Amino acid sequence: MKIACIGMAFIGIALACVAGCAASAESGQEWLDALIARLGSEPVSNPPQRILRYRYHDATVFYQPPVCCDRPSVLYDEEGAVLCSPDGGIAGRGDGRCADFQARKSDETLIWKDPRDP
Repeated sequence: MKIACIGMAFIGIALACVAGCAASAESGQEWLDALIARLGSEPVSNPPQRILRYRYHDATVFYQPPVCCDRPSVLYDEEGAVLCSPDGGIAGRGDGRCADFQARKSDETLIWKDPRDP
């Protein structure tokens, strides 16, 4: 019985990873797959981690929202380089390097959301 429960848990985790990783595989960006794998291996946050794609200043960017308290968000370019922290942090306004992100972002697409329950 115990082995069956462990097996079912493993299958559930594997399926969650496949479902989460499938969205990023469409992008063809290894850095994004690696980020999703890392986030999926960390403890579940509340709210769950997620990654969204946007258009911003005529470029495709990937946004990782803050998950709690004083943590900053992260905005990545298409190659995975960190552009800025649009929001979050102690003051809630990010690092100030892309203060216009909320006003200028468009074409939101959910790329990945942690499927595990918080």
